[in-house]
Amino acid sequence: MGSSIFPLCLMLLLCYVYGSPLPVGNHSSGADAEAGEIFKDIPDINLAAGQDLFQGDIMLPKDQRNALRNETYRWKFPVPYILGDDLDLNAKAVILQAFEMFRLKSCVDFKPYEGESTYIIFRKEDGCWSMVGDQHTGQTLSIGERCDYRAIVEHEILHALGFYHEQSRMDRDDYVTIWWDEIIQGREHNFAKYDDSYITDLNTPYDYESLMHYAPFSFNKNASVPTITAKIPAFDDIIGQRLDFSAIDLERLNRMYNCTSTHTFLDQCSFEFDNICGMIQGTTDDLDWVHQLNNVTGQEDHTLSGSCRDAGYFMYFDTSSGTADEVAVLESRILYPKRTQQCLQFFYRTTGSTSDKLIIWLKEDDGTGNVRKMRKIQTFQADSDSNWKIAHVTLHAQKKFRYLFQGLKGNPSSSSGGIAIDDITLTETPCPTAVWVIPNFSKILENTSISVIQSPRFYSPEGYGFGITVIPNYNSAGYARIAFHLCSGENDAVLEWPALNRQATLTVLDQDPDVLKRMSSSKSFTTSKDHVSSDGSGAVIWDKPSISGTFDESCNCSRTVSWGWSNFISHSEMRRRSFLKNDDLIIFAEFNDIIHLNNTEVPVESVQPALMGGLILERQKRAAQDMKPVQDQLPYLQDPCDPNPCQNDGVCVNVKGEASCRCLSGQAFFFTGERCESRQVHGDILGMTIGGIAGTIVLTIVLISMMARR
Repeated sequence: MGSSIFPLCLMLLLCYVYGSPLPVGNHSSGADAEAGEIFKDIPDINLAAGQDLFQGDIMLPKDQRNALRNETYRWKFPVPYILGDDLDLNAKAVILQAFEMFRLKSCVDFKPYEGESTYIIFRKEDGCWSMVGDQHTGQTLSIGERCDYRAIVEHEILHALGFYHEQSRMDRDDYVTIWWDEIIQGREHNFAKYDDSYITDLNTPYDYESLMHYAPFSFNKNASVPTITAKIPAFDDIIGQRLDFSAIDLERLNRMYNCTSTHTFLDQCSFEFDNICGMIQGTTDDLDWVHQLNNVTGQEDHTLSGSCRDAGYFMYFDTSSGTADEVAVLESRILYPKRTQQCLQFFYRTTGSTSDKLIIWLKEDDGTGNVRKMRKIQTFQADSDSNWKIAHVTLHAQKKFRYLFQGLKGNPSSSSGGIAIDDITLTETPCPTAVWVIPNFSKILENTSISVIQSPRFYSPEGYGFGITVIPNYNSAGYARIAFHLCSGENDAVLEWPALNRQATLTVLDQDPDVLKRMSSSKSFTTSKDHVSSDGSGAVIWDKPSISGTFDESCNCSRTVSWGWSNFISHSEMRRRSFLKNDDLIIFAEFNDIIHLNNTEVPVESVQPALMGGLILERQKRAAQDMKPVQDQLPYLQDPCDPNPCQNDGVCVNVKGEASCRCLSGQAFFFTGERCESRQVHGDILGMTIGGIAGTIVLTIVLISMMARR
């Protein structure tokens, strides 16, 4: 191996070790959390589970063909699914999270199994793996131990939908280098590449950011040396990302399935174009919102914040002149809901009087087809903080509707600015329960003396108090540790303790204005009786915080031990994408009871035998660069229909390993016989022909007789 790889090794080693949930004391630096497991990428999980699968995580049936090119392997939506009861409770809920991301960003949809002949059953087998494409029978997708991360589930579902790994492309050597000498002996076959007859890129460029790309240390025999690196070094800490779909992942998915819309996305606008996304000014108000360019100090756009000078637009209502109580209304276009709950997310800032208000309204169909029925939803009071703030408003529209922004002037004499709104997103998903904004986060990263940051107390839908712990520089390893803990609260006397079978989900928001391109970092765990204190007492850490926790004056509450990930997100990742727009780190948190998912498996109706008996494992031991195309290296059963034995354009069908011909039938003729070798005439056509001939003969005789008489 060339010496150029070695300067990359230490950096990449730090970037591609993921942390599984580990406990940390309330006010410690996190050093006591070193004793946990280290979660690696999918190939490493499967190696540890004793699996030797095709390309690391693909289970191949004997008659597999390329699902990318062969449309018979493409699914019809919605895809029926079963959540097997051998799955961890957390895995079941994470799978449902992944479904929601597909619904938000594509036309892919899923439905509970109801006796269909083709479906996916999610199980906890050894490791994380899937088949490729619809096998037209029940097929298994494994979410095994430590595979229960949303990005990993999305990766495996993409396989099931028909996709292979990015670095299998024919042109991959133009973009990445495979360090063959560093690959575990016998695992070289996982780095094979395939020509266009097997894999298609759907006319998209090579994607370093793909969720389907190997990480640098996949199948490596030296823990500190990578097996795959990018030809452009800047992408070395990007390949193998496990955040979410990349933009090109979605482009391919939507091209493959001809998606023209998604299921839960309704609207978004960053106001960068003059048409302001089809929004309209109110007709009965006093003033208009202004389409404002970011070219004035103190009036910076949110969309391109920190990226460009004198660029980026937002909508602005000036409250520094005129009279009090003047209003300006901005209305969305008419929207058509599919669900009964929507979440409106937007950013706003107030630079005028503290008596200014921003009011959100809903205008619905009044039952006659006219969108005119008004309902006030939420009011935001201006304050002295002139920074951009994130807001979430839950709507419950069930008929066609518009959402409205009403700006209300307070006291113009005390205003030197106004109200601005930007980066609107409307989806048919629940709004986050808890939103924590940490300002000036890049400065916090630079200040190594800041060891722990604790959030305010939030409340779950059930009433549990909880909080978030952030260690910005965890062990100086280039990562931020983010963890979850319970807080004592006003409802503790009536709640269930310990708080078990609740899923905690933490999400660091990618603030890209396009919700379809956001690649937020999200991780979940489910509280368990196995989560016990490290002091040797064996006490479950999810017991009542006033008993098991430590008092914290900052919230006037007791906080339990935090449970989370020591490598939640890297500093480089935060800076590379839009995680730190306006230097704000935004974290969403959920804490929900998921005990209802305990029993989800349903019996499968009697259909043809499961495909698992036909599975084979790829165990080739020769060097991948000498491998033949995958069609030749796998011991497929002989297809009785290849070549087609049927004559006269008959269609061959494989019936229990034997060829069965479906013969062509036309309007006048049809074919019969074991190989469609005999041609027959339809009875009605034959009768009509005989009748026609007979009639012609009779008519001819009559005509001749008449002519003879003359």
